[in-house]
Amino acid sequence: MSPPAPSHRPPAGAGRRAGDPLGAYRAKRDFRRTPEPEGGREAAKGGDRHFVVQKHAARRLHYDFRLELDGVLKSWAVTRGPSLDPADRRLAVHVEDHPIDYAGFEGIIPAGEYGGGTVMVWDRGTWEPVGDPRAGYAEGKLKFRLHGQKLRGGWTLVRMGGRARREKRDNWLLIKERDDEARPGDGERLLEEAGRSALSGRAMDEIAAARDRVWHSDERASPADTAATARRPRAPAVDVESIKGAMAAALPDFIEPQLPTLQDRPPAGDDWLHEIKLDGYRLLCRIEGGRRRGGVRLLTRTGLDWTGRFGAVAQAAGKLPVKTALIDGEVVAADAAGLTSFAALQQALSTGETAALVYYAFDLLHLDGRDLTRAALEARKQTLRDLLAAAPPGGTIRYSDHQAGHGAAVLEAACRLGLEGIVSKRRDAPYQPGRGRSWIKCKCTGREEFAIAGYVTSTVSRHAVGSLALGAYRDGALVYVGRVGTGFDAETSRALFARLKVLERRTPPFEAALPAVARRGVHWVEPRLVCVVEYRGWTEDGLLRHASFVGLREDKPANEVELPRRVAARSAPRSAASDGTDIADVRLTHPDRILVPQSGLTKRGLAEFYAEIADWVLPHVAGRPLSLVRCPEGQDGPCFYHKHAAAGWPGSIHRVAVSPDEPPYMWIDDLAGLVGLVQMSAVELHPWGSRVDDLDRPDRIVFDLDPAPDVPWERVIEAAVECRTRLAGLDLESFVKTTGGKGLHVVVPIAPRHDWAEVKAFAHAFAERLARDSNRAYTTNMAKSARRGRIFIDYLRNDRGATAVAAYTVRARPGAPVAPPLAWPELSPALRSDHFTVTTLPRRLAGLMKDPWAGMATLRQRITARARRALGLA
Repeated sequence: MSPPAPSHRPPAGAGRRAGDPLGAYRAKRDFRRTPEPEGGREAAKGGDRHFVVQKHAARRLHYDFRLELDGVLKSWAVTRGPSLDPADRRLAVHVEDHPIDYAGFEGIIPAGEYGGGTVMVWDRGTWEPVGDPRAGYAEGKLKFRLHGQKLRGGWTLVRMGGRARREKRDNWLLIKERDDEARPGDGERLLEEAGRSALSGRAMDEIAAARDRVWHSDERASPADTAATARRPRAPAVDVESIKGAMAAALPDFIEPQLPTLQDRPPAGDDWLHEIKLDGYRLLCRIEGGRRRGGVRLLTRTGLDWTGRFGAVAQAAGKLPVKTALIDGEVVAADAAGLTSFAALQQALSTGETAALVYYAFDLLHLDGRDLTRAALEARKQTLRDLLAAAPPGGTIRYSDHQAGHGAAVLEAACRLGLEGIVSKRRDAPYQPGRGRSWIKCKCTGREEFAIAGYVTSTVSRHAVGSLALGAYRDGALVYVGRVGTGFDAETSRALFARLKVLERRTPPFEAALPAVARRGVHWVEPRLVCVVEYRGWTEDGLLRHASFVGLREDKPANEVELPRRVAARSAPRSAASDGTDIADVRLTHPDRILVPQSGLTKRGLAEFYAEIADWVLPHVAGRPLSLVRCPEGQDGPCFYHKHAAAGWPGSIHRVAVSPDEPPYMWIDDLAGLVGLVQMSAVELHPWGSRVDDLDRPDRIVFDLDPAPDVPWERVIEAAVECRTRLAGLDLESFVKTTGGKGLHVVVPIAPRHDWAEVKAFAHAFAERLARDSNRAYTTNMAKSARRGRIFIDYLRNDRGATAVAAYTVRARPGAPVAPPLAWPELSPALRSDHFTVTTLPRRLAGLMKDPWAGMATLRQRITARARRALGLA
């Protein structure tokens, strides 16, 4: 809601248009004087419905709650702000519909203007109705779920009757549903804790103090504004008319983007410019009409208007010193390692946290009345570089640079850094819409788009997806390419379920019949949604290996998804009765049996994974007694612990006697042994802390930091760092690894001089000291009641026969996460313990310049007498 300021209110009815859903909005505003968007831009076709909550410090502080419906933002003024307590009924006064553009409106409306005051985009994201939203809205009871940065879960808007209706006031109540996102008795704390903008990350006072965000309704600028403008960097003068090939032309509404052709190697020679392949959404930035926000449109590769999704980019583009321009580029988000990540971009869009997104501009197609598409690429890029000199360094819009020549070296460096690949472009070529040979892309890992043809429900969460059945088109027919069951979090899994449920059909959408193993448990759907999948390769029968879901591709129709040429000629999937395969001279039976639920990870895939990373994993499992988690019936059967050797197992699995009272344990010493364990359907590997040649003298101490469900990940990181600091004070260097679960392991290598009793006593005393010093943060009590809100410091891994999951090995959990070591500086809130999977780990290892646990094997430290005394053991 924008409270009235009568001194500048336009005459009643001004700006009203017959049948205009924004007539009431426009009638209250004089757009010659107010900076608010006039509207007129249509909502993006298809995709999610968006919502925004704007904190508005007008005459009275209030929160404007807006839901996208029927091409406008339905709006309510919530006087005290939303509450997460279901017992609170927040008054929500229904006000006039607002334009879609308003969702990105943040800044200052000067005093005296209509609704004068500071406006913050407090929260934003998507919403999904429960039932028919139009019927609920008309009946006065609108139920919905929010997927925002701050507001989540179920909500209801209920129209009030009684006195409010008699007095013709359209008053509603905003009520939080009782679910996991509710905070009974503590609903207002969110307003206190989350006080910064979901768009820019700024507080209200920072928005108010930013002079470049103060919009005035007249054309005159104050001296302070003039000084600020003088300090703003300017672009060097660009003589557009002198560019060879530039032609006078009006700014086009849209140009079909140029697309690269995939090939294995980059072209050689100095005629090519090589750019980093970005991992985001391709957008054309169309600028017309100077600095006003309404003059900027962000268009997808198919021409959809996505300006509302990337408000910060549009605002930054509106400040460029141009009259008209058409820029080609890509909007991206960075992951925890600083690399562009499509998954991070999808997360930012779903939560509304888009302030940190960056638009990398790599081509300029039009500038100030001149069509540049016939000019040479090198000239277009130089002009673009000059233009973007006016943009703030490190800002929202950045120039995408290139390397001339040396394509093979550029690709090698990109892959070593963990990037997706490169795009090579002929430096003298014009801009040619569509796919051609003057742009060539080369990838470091397999990454393609596939149509979603079906889904398998999750075994751990209601109304969620466990895995997806995928396909691609060949000669107009949809071809099955396998499943993907890792890469999506719980929220994405639920959102996919909701979108796919309404597309269900009774039969598979593929032209060819599928074997029973491919049909089992699948709910088939109309192939309308497109997803991006990363994978490690293809099987001989045309199925994806180690596939991982990256995100939905909202800007591409499914019928444009074509099977890669190098796969198209392969045969149809084999039946479940296929004979088998050999890896490391070990025969795998039933190689296509899926071992891990909701991952698509087969026995063959697990063996190939270990073969690929053998040099990393073997130092941590070879030569040690092992306990296993076996899943011999695959994803449809139970898994269980197994620690004793059995008859009939492959000869590469050895035996070791650990006690006269029990059967021998297993151990391996090479890749053949590792693959032999996979043949026996072993998914998890848990080694002892000692070696087979010295069973009674451990060579490592393991502290398992196991958080209660209500402990945030940041506290687990803090616990690991505290362990490291305290151990260093005892003259012990430590290392850290993820577990593929919810915690971390802090590992202390020691020389095998101490027996198990000494090591266990030390680990126990160390854990007890931690718990005593911070009893609200840590506990050594295994009881669930004692662990609430705390981290269990599990020292019991340090006893004869006790084990801990091995570094780099797979967990028998949904998504097939792995447990790789980390360097201490890598610990980050964005990199959780189940972050890496069988698909993403090889890419990480290929990009490492140094082993995170370098030096561990040669570190010969011991528990000193001083360390024992410090813990009260001496």
